[in-house]
Parts: sequence; C-alpha cells; structure tokens
Amino acid sequence: MSPSPASQSHQPRPLRSRGFGRRGAAAVLSFAVAAAAALTAVTLAGAPAAHAAGVPAPSPVGIAGRGANVPFKELEAEYANTNGSLIGPDRYYGHLPSEASGRQAVTLNSVGQYVEFTLTAPANAMSLRYSLPDTSDGKGRDASLDVQVNGSSVKTLPVTSKYSWYYGGYPFNNNPGDSNPHHFYDEARTMFPATYPIGTKIRVQVTSTAQSSSFTIDLADFEQVAGPIGQPSGSINAVTDYGVDPTGATDSTAKMQAAVNAGQAQHKVVYVPQGTYTLYDHVIVDGVTVQGAGPWYTVFGGRDPVQRNRAAGFYGKYVAGGGYGGAIRPQEAGGPSQNVTLKDFAIIGDIQERVDDDQVNGIGGAMSNSTIDDLWIQHVKVGAWMDGPMDHFTIKNSRILDTTADGVNFHSGVTNSTVTNTFVRNVGDDGLASWPEKAPNVSDSFDHNTVVLPILANNIVTYGGKDFNLSDNVMADTITNGGGLHIANRYPGVNGGGPNGVSGTITAARNTLIRTGNSDYNWQFGVGAIWFDGLQGKVDANIQISDTDILDSSYEAIQSIESGVTGATFKNVNIDGAGTYAIQAQAAADLTFINVKAKNIAQSATPIHNCVGTALNIIDGGGNSGLTGQTCTGTWPTPVWTNGGVPTGGGGTTTPPTTPPTTPPTTPPTTPPTTPPTTPANGNLAQGHAATASSTVQNYSAANAVDGNASTYWESNSNAFPQTLTVDLGAAKSVNKVTLKLPPSADWATRTENLSVLGSTDNSSWSTLKGAAGVTFDPSSGNSATLTFTAATARYVRLNVTGNTGWPAGQISEFEVYGAGGTPTDPPTTPPTTPPTTPPTTPPANPNLAQGHAASDTGHADVYVAGNTVDGNVNTYWESTNSAFPQSLTVDLGAAKTVGRLVLKLPTNWGTRTETLSVLGSTDNSSYSTLKASTGYTFTLGTDTATVTFTPTTARYLRLTFTGNTGWPAGQLSELEAYAS
Repeated sequence: MSPSPASQSHQPRPLRSRGFGRRGAAAVLSFAVAAAAALTAVTLAGAPAAHAAGVPAPSPVGIAGRGANVPFKELEAEYANTNGSLIGPDRYYGHLPSEASGRQAVTLNSVGQYVEFTLTAPANAMSLRYSLPDTSDGKGRDASLDVQVNGSSVKTLPVTSKYSWYYGGYPFNNNPGDSNPHHFYDEARTMFPATYPIGTKIRVQVTSTAQSSSFTIDLADFEQVAGPIGQPSGSINAVTDYGVDPTGATDSTAKMQAAVNAGQAQHKVVYVPQGTYTLYDHVIVDGVTVQGAGPWYTVFGGRDPVQRNRAAGFYGKYVAGGGYGGAIRPQEAGGPSQNVTLKDFAIIGDIQERVDDDQVNGIGGAMSNSTIDDLWIQHVKVGAWMDGPMDHFTIKNSRILDTTADGVNFHSGVTNSTVTNTFVRNVGDDGLASWPEKAPNVSDSFDHNTVVLPILANNIVTYGGKDFNLSDNVMADTITNGGGLHIANRYPGVNGGGPNGVSGTITAARNTLIRTGNSDYNWQFGVGAIWFDGLQGKVDANIQISDTDILDSSYEAIQSIESGVTGATFKNVNIDGAGTYAIQAQAAADLTFINVKAKNIAQSATPIHNCVGTALNIIDGGGNSGLTGQTCTGTWPTPVWTNGGVPTGGGGTTTPPTTPPTTPPTTPPTTPPTTPPTTPANGNLAQGHAATASSTVQNYSAANAVDGNASTYWESNSNAFPQTLTVDLGAAKSVNKVTLKLPPSADWATRTENLSVLGSTDNSSWSTLKGAAGVTFDPSSGNSATLTFTAATARYVRLNVTGNTGWPAGQISEFEVYGAGGTPTDPPTTPPTTPPTTPPTTPPANPNLAQGHAASDTGHADVYVAGNTVDGNVNTYWESTNSAFPQSLTVDLGAAKTVGRLVLKLPTNWGTRTETLSVLGSTDNSSYSTLKASTGYTFTLGTDTATVTFTPTTARYLRLTFTGNTGWPAGQLSELEAYAS
C-alpha cells in the first residue's frame, strides 16, 4: 500500500457479451488434488505426458464459484511444448521464477528456441506474460518475438523491459547498481488475424538475441474477443464531434475534457470509437457516461513530457478535507462526483517508476453512485486509488495489470462500495486494499475477484474498516512482505478501538488461497496466508472466516502478530500444505476453530508455533484435526513447499547459530596478504576472524566487515533497529580501540550511525566498552571513525547499532579492533600508563546518568524499542504499544544514585503534543515510590524538550508511566536523561 495520502492507480475487458459475468454461488465440493481434499475444485495444472514439464501446481484461474469469471483460458509455459529451459519452482524473493505464476517459467536464450501452446478453446487474441533482462542503465530494452500458428509466422510481438525491474528499498528505484532487484515480469497483448480453433498450435519463438540475450515466458492468456462495440444511439462521438485524435499523434486531453463536459451538460453518453488516444493529464468526470468500443479497441495512454506527475487517467472531483492531501486544482474541486460510468475501454499508461505523490493512476478522485465496468488498466501507478468521502462506488468486470503500486485502494471514507469480478495481477503493492486513514470505511466488499502475484504486500487487505465482506475470492502467489488475506490495525489513522479500526462484522467466506504468504525481508520470518496485525491496537471484531481453502502456503497458514487478534472464528477451513506451521502465534490470539483440518504441514510434529503461551487461546468447536503439538524456537525453519502434499523444496534452517564458533581455526593462514596491512603496528585483531550479525541483507554479510576490504560491507535488515555486529577474536585479548569504516567511494554520502561498543569473554555476559553515541562517517575524510575506551579484556566485541541518518539499517564495511599495546596475540600484562584521550579522564560535573544503560518497557510498537531512549540520539525514539494506556518505560542506572532532574526529549521536527506521565523510583525494581505525580508535559515543535524536577532521591531504577498523549495514542520518547541536580 502506498502510504502517501496523495497517492493512487487500474486495466482489460473480455467479450462484448460481458464475458466477466458474475458466477453463481458454488456448493462446497469434495475434490482430490493429488492427495489433498479441497473444499472446491482446483485445477491441477500439468502437461501432456510427452512433454518435459514443471511441477504440477494448483491454478488460480477457473475455480468454480470463486474468483473472477475471466474471458480467457490461461496456459502455463512450463506445461507447454518447449525446447527452452525450465526455471523453478522457487519462491525466494529476488529470484526470477519466484515472480512467475506457479513459481515456474521457461527461459529461451538462443535463436530458434520457443514455447508452443495448444489452444483449449477458440481464440483470436493473446496476452503473453514474460520477462527480459534489464539494461545496465536501468532504462530497459525493447525486443520482439515471432508468433507462429501451426508453424507459420503470423505476427511480430513487441516486448520490453521498460516497465519491469525495480531496485533498492521502498519506494524503489531504477538503478541496477542498487540491491534488491524485483518486479521482473510484464505483459504484451496482440490480436491474431483470425480466430483459431481448439487444438491450434500457437508458438512464440526467438528469432534474434541482438536486442535481448534471453526471454523468459511465464504464461499466455488466450481469448475470443468480439468485434468493436458500436456507437450508442443519441450519444456524443468524441472523435467526430470534438476532434479527439484516434491516432494518438497529439495530446487530446483538452478535447476529451470538452467532450465529457458536453456529455454531462446534455445528459448524453460520450462514445470513444476504436483508436489510440494520448492524454497528458487525467480527465475529470462528473455526471457522465464514457464508453469505448471495448478494451481491445479503445485505448487511452500518454504522459505529460514536462510535468511528469500528470498522465492519462479518469478522475472524479476531490472532496475538500477528504482523503486526498495534495493541492486541488479548480476543475478538480467540488466532489464527490456523482453518477459516473466508465466502461469498455483500456488505459495503458507509461509509468516506469513509483513516486507516491504523482497523480498518475488509472482511476482516481472521489465518485459516488458510480460504476467502472470492463476496463483494462495497465502500466499506471495504481489501478484505482479512490479518495473519499464517497459512497456506492463499484468496480466490476475489469483487469488491472502491471502497476507500480496498488491495484485498488479505498482510501478514507469510502462506504458501501465494491470491487467484484475483477482480475488483478503483477501489481507493485497490495492487490485490493482498504485504508480508512482519515474517515471510516464502512460496508465495503471485495468479492469474486482473482488477485495474483502482488510483488509487495498482500493480495487482499483491510487496514481497519467496519462490516466488510471479503468473500468468494481467489488469492495466489504472494511474493514478499505480505500474505494472502490480511486484517489489521496498521498505518496512520487506523487504531484498534478507534472509529477507523477493524470493527463490526468482517466476513471472509468461500475464499481460496494458493501459495500465499511469504518471507518478510525486514522481519526475516514468514508471513501467514491469513494474518492479523494489531500494530496500532488489537484487532477486535466479529471476524467470520469460513468454507475456505488455504493451499500450499509458503510459510504458515494463520498468523497473529503485534497486539494480536480476538473474536475470529474459523469454520470449515481446509489447510492443505504449509511451508512451516499451521499457526504462528507471535501475539495474543483468541480464536474459535470449528471443523478446521490441517495436513501436509512441514512442521507436522509441532504444527503450532506459539511463543505467547496461554495468550494463544483456541476454542475447540469440534471437528478439528492436524493441530496437535506446539513449539517456540529461536530458529525459523526453512519452508518445505508442497503441491497437493508433494514436497517441492526446503529443509534445514534459515538462521545461523546464535553463538559463533568458540574454537578459532587450528591452522593460521600460511600465506600473508600480498598487500601489507595499513593498520597500526599493534595490529587489527578482528581481521579474518569469525563475525556474526543479528541480521543481514542479501550478500552484505557480517564477514564483509572483517575481510580487510573497505569496499565490501555488512548491512542489516532495514527499519529494524537495534541491530548488532559481533566479532570473535578467537581468544580473550586486551582491547581499547575500534576503527569503523564505510566504503570510501563518494557514492556514500555523509551519515551518522548511532551505536555503542560492548565486550564479553563468553559471548553471554556483556559490558559496555563505549556508550551509545553518534558516529559520523564523512567521505571527505575516508568514511572512517575511531572510538577509544578504557582497556578491557574481551574475546567478543560487539557493535549495537540503533540508528543511521543515511539508511534505515546498520552498515559497516570494516570493523577493526586494536589491542592496548604489545602484539595482536600477546596482550599486555600491564595496562597502559597513559589513558586514551577520549573519553575525558574527568567526567562532567553533572553527567547524564541514564545514557547507555539498560532500558525496558511494558510494550513497544515495531522497532521503536526502549533502548532508543538512552542511546544519545534524539532522532531515534521509543513508542509504546498503541491505544493501550497506561504504558511504562524503565531505565536501570546500574547502581543506586542520587537523582533530582529528568530531561525528556522528542525528535525536534515533531508537532507539538502533550504527554501525561508520572515519575517513579526504586532501589530494587520491585517497590516503587512516586518522585513526581502525574501531570501533562508539553513538547513544542522546534524544541520538543520537557524538564521534570523533584526532590533529589536515591534510586537505581527510574520509571515513567504514560497515561495520555495528544499527538498519538501511545507513549513516545526519544531521550530520557537523568541528572543528580
């Protein structure tokens, strides 16, 4: 989901006879998928016996009564006739097959290689899903494939990588030099010169590798497209009446807007005949019907060549003070628009990047009592980002493909609105989402939709919302950082117990989830096929999940996290195949299970991962099976993926041992480095030794920090402070200095990392060698920093990183540790007679007693931990569990000390707020006395500091108890400083 309130984006149509007609309700069927009994019939894709084929996998298309009733027949490349190379199955983020349907595809990399499909129904059109390699500059390449029918060439199909390949962290970029490549695939469509019957061989073949070294084919959708829809009687013709250009050679925005305005004034349909139309801005619609000749014939596209934040689309008028937070132009004001119908055309844009504030979506604004029918929306930012308040809005019979952000997002005050019978694939964020940031979303419905391959986040999600229907859908192939179906109190404005939070009755019935859920690259553990997140307050509602198939989940089938969930009932649920667990309880969960059956669970002996003890409460309503056995481990198992009970991967563990080897190599290197070390004479004690980290991203491992090469580096998970980097020196040694480096390249801008240095002799008990402070790395001075401290004996030296102004992760290219004299292998028996010049030998007269000491809390949100309040960095902060006052924050001063004053800080760019809190003290962390009674402290924008004074007292433990905050429903503090006076 795009978190910007200014964000928004849409797709193709079938037959003239409304081929996306709603299916009737389906009976619950008994059907065998290999060894698996599904509640409804699932097609197990496979190839003719004579073909070398991929692993059979359930298909998300054609499940009776569930999902969109699509007008095409989908054929997978891995089951077709081919002389190319099968890739997959593979679900690991960043791997090419992981983003293919069914996690398998075919790569063609030489002239004459092909994939040949055999038609299973008559067809005169094809949409091909494929991937080409990116170019070195990230701008993408153009190439072509030959389309043959029964051995004869009939078409040349242009293909491109310009709309695929993104890199880096959210919201991503087009720089191949960055990490994290993803969003590999795109689609190209073409109409054949004739209708071909069942059994026809349709081949896509490589005729040249000059433009692209390889072509990876995922699938082809074949359909029979009816002829163009004619002009309705009495309608306005946008071309003949208003001069809209059907060749696309000129910008038609003004002329199209004039036609639409006339249609509104005259109460006439605006008909747009067959053609390609260029729009440099979106057209504002209100009280009008715009109809094309069909999405294969009437196509809008284009983008302003100068103002790149404007592009083709159709928008309703905004409501002042509503969901949209950007500037409203005069022609966009006065919403919501009323009685709009947009139907029978395509919007195929030219959006090749994600900029959340750009209004480059297919459909946008606010529209009440309005309908989107049979649109094909592709290559835009968001298919339809709707900013309420608005009421009774429907999207139906449509396709949304290849966006850079969400498929659909109902944002702020969207009520009684529906997305139905719509097919969504390869969107850059949530497939179908509801986010009531500024006003409640009530009585909305996502039903009878098929959502496949969201590249980030969830297939279907409601962040908050009241009385929702999320039923009769098919969700498949989640890629990363999300699940199939997500119900959560997350994101700004959505708080548990608040007006925008999850409430009322949430009905999720008759859904099928296939290969959903996946690993979260920040959390580094699996996300469930169905998951609940109470980040901003427990999910507490009447949640009814019934008659549902959860098939071949990539990790766990059901998950609770953050503050968890209460009030959820699972009835007649078939869990068949889970890569790890049936249930993963990481937060409290009160659930009722009735006839929930789990099988083919990878961790079959302990199908429930429960680290919250009795806070996981499952009421057994009878008829349940396969849910006996629980565990709580510190190691997440590698997933084992199944298709109908047949394993297709996995084994082992994903987490390295938490304790590094205690025995160093018995034989030191016999060959010294060819380049003499540049370190001081007493030697870098860390180089070449074992190093571990709390987390790593891709190949930026801990070992890079001790390899002697400043151009390689360690990087932790993003947005997950604190993070640690630990080196094992091999034996206890006297140390008094560390030198930290980042790559010397000027590409690394100046940054400050907030960190402390700790030491240990046993890798268990740690002492602070250097308190938390900001360490600045400046490329003009070599991106190097040296920290000195009083000599101490340590075998293990650790950096604890809590902040980074340049990137939301810990980053170190070299972690050098130096002894206090003598040689690296023989620490001095007598400590140095001259202490280091830093820190000062005479401490300040009135020091901050809290900095660098242990801090704890009653609860915290996400990565905003208590340790951030004593790290010396005002830009990092603690935030308590949301919407759950009272909350407390406690610091251990290490020994009983006299305290008479506290200085409390928030980040200086935060808005003014008042927090109500009291101060307590204790000598034993058991019996507390009140040092300062509860009162309100105002943190003013620009200073964001409050001072609390009280009669000096002796205390080792100081506790703040928060009971209110006018700026956010949680306790918040960036620094807790304690002074004697």
